[in-house]
Amino acid sequence: SGPWMCYPGQAFQVPALPGCRPVLKLQCNGSKVPEAVLRDCCQQLADISGWCRCGALYSMLDSMYKEHGVQEGQAGTGAFPRCRREVVKLTAASITAVCRLPIVVDASGDGAYVCKDVAAYPDA
Repeated sequence: SGPWMCYPGQAFQVPALPGCRPVLKLQCNGSKVPEAVLRDCCQQLADISGWCRCGALYSMLDSMYKEHGVQEGQAGTGAFPRCRREVVKLTAASITAVCRLPIVVDASGDGAYVCKDVAAYPDA
């Protein structure tokens, strides 16, 4: 396993994490996330390699914006009407930490719990 498994167009396709979408929306709007909803999201993330979890979260966030017609760099957050874009990105980046699922940060195998790369995407 390694980071090459996660790139779009490769044999391994990252799912859009349907179970994590409600977690992101609820957390971002300041609502309590029901335990069963969080458990579903964490299980879906746990099934993904630690190399790919952040990419999967980014892919989920990207698809949520595209479903609501938000273009890259466009102001407004149709998927998250009461949540600033920066908050949405930081919330998505922290889902791995909420689930207590480690991610692999780089080729040395160093791990972390918060996806710094998700928060760094300017168009997410």
